[in-house]
Amino acid sequence: MHIRRATIDDAAALAEIAERTFRDTFAKDNTPEDLAAYVASAYGEALQRRELEDPEGLALLGESEDGMLIAYAQMRRVRSPHGEVEIARFYVDRAYHGQGLAQQLMNAAVDAARELGGTTLWLGVWERNWRAIAFYAKCGFEDVGSKPFLVGSDLQTDRVMARVISSS
Repeated sequence: MHIRRATIDDAAALAEIAERTFRDTFAKDNTPEDLAAYVASAYGEALQRRELEDPEGLALLGESEDGMLIAYAQMRRVRSPHGEVEIARFYVDRAYHGQGLAQQLMNAAVDAARELGGTTLWLGVWERNWRAIAFYAKCGFEDVGSKPFLVGSDLQTDRVMARVISSS
């Protein structure tokens, strides 16, 4: 997988993979109405364009050898009790799970967090997404609390996980 930083020109492709991977991951656990409401508010080319234009954030795109977008991570500098840099979204296309791509993307995300000036990296992960929780723990993240996450009208709970990152 080749990982590169997204540009404004990637907004449409980023919106497509973001919605698709969210639906693939969470459709079975949410009503169609709640899922539709969430993706309408969280994804779309215009929103992705605004996020890509934000100087406090960045997106990393993972591409297959033939140039297909198969993974992404969106990050932003956020001064919060949890840390300075948040991984807001982190997904690998389901067809590519189990190939070590998530670890490659996480390594790139840690490097990008350093570029954003971060010393602590944090993320929220749905409390019932055991596979993701195990992966983040393997990457050195520790559970430091919880926060609400609204999917449509369904108030869910995310575990907040954080890790210290060195400056080099």
